Amino acid sequence: MRFDEGVLDGTEKLIFSLRSLYGEYGYKRYKMSKFEEYALYGRNIDFLVSDSVITFTDTDGKLMALKPDVTLSIVKNDRDDADNVTKVCYDESVYRVSKGTGTFREIKQAGLECIGKIDAALLGEVLTLAAKSLEMTGKKFVLEVSHLGLLDSALSEATDDAALSAKLLECAGGKNVHGIREICRNAGIPEGREDKLVALVSTYGSAAEVIDKLTGQFDERCVKELEEVLSVFEGTPYADSVRIDFSVTADGNYYNGIIFKGFVEGVPEGVLSGGQYDRLMKKMGRRSRAVGFAVYLDMLERLL
Repeated sequence: MRFDEGVLDGTEKLIFSLRSLYGEYGYKRYKMSKFEEYALYGRNIDFLVSDSVITFTDTDGKLMALKPDVTLSIVKNDRDDADNVTKVCYDESVYRVSKGTGTFREIKQAGLECIGKIDAALLGEVLTLAAKSLEMTGKKFVLEVSHLGLLDSALSEATDDAALSAKLLECAGGKNVHGIREICRNAGIPEGREDKLVALVSTYGSAAEVIDKLTGQFDERCVKELEEVLSVFEGTPYADSVRIDFSVTADGNYYNGIIFKGFVEGVPEGVLSGGQYDRLMKKMGRRSRAVGFAVYLDMLERLL
């Protein structure tokens, strides 16, 4: 049966294009239930973008949730095979509190998750698909990549206080160098202990520009991993659109390693977000590693 593509709006066209793209790379479509037990989300509330979940009591007395997150559902239903790889993609609606109005709204997302034996090649593939996803919007884009291992190392040199580290990480996310130094001074941290964190936050550019600056100054293993993963873009049309930026941060209780964010011209906020979340897997009792990303289609609706 044929149909007129003209009946599809821009967001719908993007969804089908992304589904086709991910399918070409071997990602199978995942479909989740609209309602799931709240316990899964309650145990991992800090992982959610919003801590407000729509709940109700089912006829059997169980507390249920109107799906606030796709990743947790995928992990829960994965077979946890650490020696192989499961690739899934999705386009789903989740229900969260709107930042603008403070009311619940339906938010359309598309994305993918790669679970199991994750190596540099798979990380490179996921980053490539993130870049291709941004390209499909038809707008100029930037994919900003960071490494949480390097940020963790720099934070640990400044302080071992968890609350203080959280404040410093928040400043790093806003590229607030003055704030980092002020927090350290007020906490009585010896001058210079925050220098590596400041150096990371102040660093921005292509892999070719940044890796040389990091080599010999920061954790060698993390620098090598970042270099190897980003080498997938060498000689490609995407090379000029990928930047290393350590203001891209994430909750270290769940995320680790490579993390990234995507921006497109015309939208002031990130429209794509992803990274490795091995620590979430361990928290849920899994042996597998994992990486994935989501495209926030609601942010692209007006643009498309």
